[in-house]
Amino acid sequence: MSVKKIHLGKSRDSRTRGKLKPRQSVQSQTLLLEQYKNYSDWLFAKDYSNSSVTHMLRYLKVFKEHIKKEGIQETQVSYNDITAYIQTLKPRNKQRSVQVHLNAVKIYFNYLIHQDRIPENPLNNIHIKGIKRKILYTILSKQELESLYNNFKIPDGNDKNKNQNWFKTALLASQRNKIIVGLLVYQGLKTEDLANIELSDLKLREGALFIPGTRRSNERTLQLESHQIMDLMEYTLKTRTEILQQTKKQSTQLIVSTGQSDKIQNTMQKLMQKLTAQNPKLTNSKQLRTSVITHWLKLYNLREVQYRAGHRFVSTTEGYLINDLEDLLEDVIKYHPIG
Repeated sequence: MSVKKIHLGKSRDSRTRGKLKPRQSVQSQTLLLEQYKNYSDWLFAKDYSNSSVTHMLRYLKVFKEHIKKEGIQETQVSYNDITAYIQTLKPRNKQRSVQVHLNAVKIYFNYLIHQDRIPENPLNNIHIKGIKRKILYTILSKQELESLYNNFKIPDGNDKNKNQNWFKTALLASQRNKIIVGLLVYQGLKTEDLANIELSDLKLREGALFIPGTRRSNERTLQLESHQIMDLMEYTLKTRTEILQQTKKQSTQLIVSTGQSDKIQNTMQKLMQKLTAQNPKLTNSKQLRTSVITHWLKLYNLREVQYRAGHRFVSTTEGYLINDLEDLLEDVIKYHPIG
C-alpha cells in the first residue's frame, strides 16, 4: 500500500511544530496513515500538509480511544459527550492544546458529514475560553484605503537626475509599488498572494486577476478596478520588463523585486514604511486586509466574502464580523453619544 511520504522536522511555515510532543517515528506515522487511509486521503485532497495530517490523526486517535472506553459510537457523539471529553483533557493540557485537540476532532466530524454518516457537527458551538482571539484593528474607511492608492507618490520622470541609475531604480520601484498598493486596497491580498501570482494569472482583457490557492487559502478570481487595468498594462509592458532587464533576472512572477532576490519581503517592508508615513493610522498590511474584508462584509453575503478573501473555512470569515461590530459601535458612540 503506497503511503504519502512523511517529512520529519520543522518547516519554515510551522509555528507549533515544536510544541507537538512526543514526535512519532516514521513507522508509527505510516501505520497511523494506513489505519485512517480514507480520512487521510480526504485531508490530503483538502491540501493539508503531511505534518498537519499526521498530527490530526494522532489527536483523533486519542479521541477515538476515549469514546471507545466510554462505549460511545462516533456517529452518536453529542454535545455533552464533547464537553465531557474536554474535562478529561484539561488536567494535562493548556487551553491552547485543548483547542488543538478539538480542532482535529471537529475536522473529522466534518469528514463524517461529507460521508453522509452524521447530519451535523457536535463541535459547532463549542469554544474554549481563555484563548487569544483575532486581533482587532482600527478599520480604515474606504476613502482612506483609496487615498493610499491615489496619493501614492511616484518620482517625477522629468527630474534632472532621471538618467542616474539610482533614480531609475527608484522610479521603477515606485511604479511597481503602486501596483502592489492597488492589489492590497482593492483585492485585499496578502504578501503570500502577491508572491505567488504569475504573470499569466493576470487577465487584462477580462479585467480580472486569478489568485492561486495555497495550503492555507483557496484560489479565486477577482475583478480589477478600471484604473488598475491601465496601470497594470503599463507595468507589465514596460516597468516589469525594465526591472528584469536591469536586474538581469528571469521570472514568471507578476511582482518582481528590484534586487537580486526573487522574494518580495523586503519590498513589502519598505512599502509599508511609506504607507504608514502617508497615513499614521495604518500599522501593517494585515490591517489593510482586515479593513478590506470588513467593508466587503457590508456589501456581500458571508459566502461571497469567503470566496473573495480566499478563506478555506467560513468560520475564518465570520471572525472578521467582530471588526464590523466594533466599527459600528464606534459610529454609534461618535454620532449618538451616551450621556
